[in-house]
Amino acid sequence: MGRAFEFRKERKFKRWGHMARTFTKIGKEITIAVKQGGPDVTGNPRLRALLQTARSENMPKENIERAIKKATDKDQADYKELVYEGYGPHGVAILVETATDNTNRTVANIRSYFTKFGGSLGTSGSVSFMFDHKCTFKVKNNPSIDIEELELELIDYGADEVFADVLEDKDGNETEVINIYGDFTAFNSIQKFIEDKGFELVSAGFDRFPNGEMKHLEAADREDLDKLLEKLEDDDDVQNVYHNLDE
Repeated sequence: MGRAFEFRKERKFKRWGHMARTFTKIGKEITIAVKQGGPDVTGNPRLRALLQTARSENMPKENIERAIKKATDKDQADYKELVYEGYGPHGVAILVETATDNTNRTVANIRSYFTKFGGSLGTSGSVSFMFDHKCTFKVKNNPSIDIEELELELIDYGADEVFADVLEDKDGNETEVINIYGDFTAFNSIQKFIEDKGFELVSAGFDRFPNGEMKHLEAADREDLDKLLEKLEDDDDVQNVYHNLDE
């Protein structure tokens, strides 16, 4: 069928793989949000934001309902959110966020990945100080919005950066959005502002950003690191992987 077909097939499989991991990640976050704040979206701002993120990612309704049901099922084990820190090959700092129902399995797997691919798992606090923990929001942009005025308003609600951008989905479709970043403790206040002002929320969540000098690697050394990052990201218990490599 030719190389063009093989390329399209490979791209489709990658997209399906990305979608499956994204749905699993959001599903766990929904379950945790329901456990913490209940299934009523009216009184659970984190759940409201996650449901909008799920819709923007085209997550099937049955997946969402399953995640909510899992949180209310007494026979289901609770997910624990744990953060692991360490150094990858060539001294790159790595921070791994997980959500797991079996901490022994998770820590054993994470440690084995670091060891196998030339890194070392560290203790709590060994690299977390190298990253700023932020809440992040994406809302749809339109010509009537003055970005500078919006940023001045949002400063009072805990935001520290507001800028326009173009968001491209997995199919290449583009959406003009406004990115809003703030300290992770400002999530509820920024979300309330967005809802009160009637902005259309695309997604919301938390992220970590390197706050110091970035690590530079040559191409050959980068391959060593990529093997570790790929293994970490493929683990079902891993939600996010952050590093301080200069891309």
